Amino acid sequence: MVNEQVAIRTEDGVCGTHVVAPDGAGPWPAVILYMDAGGIRPALVDMARRLATGGYRVLLPDLFYRYGPYGPFVPAEVFKGDFRAILGPLMATTDNLKAAADTAALLAYLDTRDDVAGRAVGAVGFCMGGRMAITAAGTFPGRFAAVASFHGGNLATEEPASPHRLASKLRAEVYIAAAENDGSYPPEMAERLETALSRADVRYAAETYPAAHGWMMPDFPVHDRAAAERGWTAMGALFDRTLRRDG
Repeated sequence: MVNEQVAIRTEDGVCGTHVVAPDGAGPWPAVILYMDAGGIRPALVDMARRLATGGYRVLLPDLFYRYGPYGPFVPAEVFKGDFRAILGPLMATTDNLKAAADTAALLAYLDTRDDVAGRAVGAVGFCMGGRMAITAAGTFPGRFAAVASFHGGNLATEEPASPHRLASKLRAEVYIAAAENDGSYPPEMAERLETALSRADVRYAAETYPAAHGWMMPDFPVHDRAAAERGWTAMGALFDRTLRRDG
């Protein structure tokens, strides 16, 4: 397994990024992994590595780069206290639109590499990264072939930058994995998102997992191994059928 750490220049600074791929010359289809609010930490890098073992070059950008140095955080410890006080200042430095702007630099970086297969890219996001991944795919519809959101919150709100407003621009196949009883993604929000996707003729699948918000994250107290394995299987199937094409 190859894990490079590169500095990618964006409009707002330099975004440190892990670039992970299987051993060998490739080329490999690319997937961008949009992080959760816990920031870059060993567990998230391990998730990038696991995705890469499927035959992908995975970019894991530190979307908190505007904040400056931090952590790494240990979620189990953070959640014992006022996690909003700890993570809130970092989260305030980014949002859907900033993540989409950062994505322009990430795509430009991928275009410089001759070990990336084709221009079609995948995206997967967890928690806050779910809405960022969808926003990125809607902002650059010509580049994203697939996007997956796992326990993503605020996917269809009244906010101008709500991801569901980009449904008509999406060309990617979309997978939405929701958690039961998730206050950040209640049933009425799910209905709003799915209605927008259906009206835009987006190819999508939406599932509600019998698990808590954050179940995919291996270092979260709510991690559900069985549900996570189901999620990894769905993610792998999505990327395999959309990214393993010529060109």
